[in-house]
Amino acid sequence: MLKSPTNDKQHLIIFTRYPEPGKTKTRMIPALGDVGAANLQRQMTEYTIKQVKELQKTSAVTVEVRFAGGNLQLMQDWLGLDLIYNSQGEGDLGERMARSLADAFDKRAEYVIIIGTDCPGVNSQILATAFEQLKSFELVLGPAIDGGYYLIGLQQPIPELFFQIEWGTAQVCQQTIEIAEKLNLYSVYLPTLADVDRPEDLPVWEQTLMGNVER
Repeated sequence: MLKSPTNDKQHLIIFTRYPEPGKTKTRMIPALGDVGAANLQRQMTEYTIKQVKELQKTSAVTVEVRFAGGNLQLMQDWLGLDLIYNSQGEGDLGERMARSLADAFDKRAEYVIIIGTDCPGVNSQILATAFEQLKSFELVLGPAIDGGYYLIGLQQPIPELFFQIEWGTAQVCQQTIEIAEKLNLYSVYLPTLADVDRPEDLPVWEQTLMGNVER
């Protein structure tokens, strides 16, 4: 099937971590244990990849997995050979995201979106909407209920959006919006969704699984 060249410039970056017990989903360990928390990380990443593959059935999108922990061989053995893999590298979350965006635009991507794997509400429809909005807006942001964001999309690298942010706090999304406003970015916001970061968030994930079973 021939795909329009104008769409081949859509690039999706997934930030995730290799599910090594004791080193991933650490805030879940008190409720799930080391292995249980790692299994949750594994399941949520696989769910996200499944949604992304649904998106690829209808849109020309290249997909890159930026990983922490593990190594290239472990990631390929886990998630397959049909994805691009790169290490997240050094630095705080902002530095790692800014670097991944710069790399994507250096490789001539025109519309780049970053997502994590903590938000099961990020399905193929949300991703399709985000890329569609990115044709018209300079910044697409998906706010999370906990004050962070689950998705950010840009038409060009804007490193200012990733610095002087208090990562891991409830201020992340608001601080990002304030920077965007100072830069006069033409922005749009997606629906606010729930992350699954702490034991009290587990019902969000369980409802997602039940919803998939019922379909």
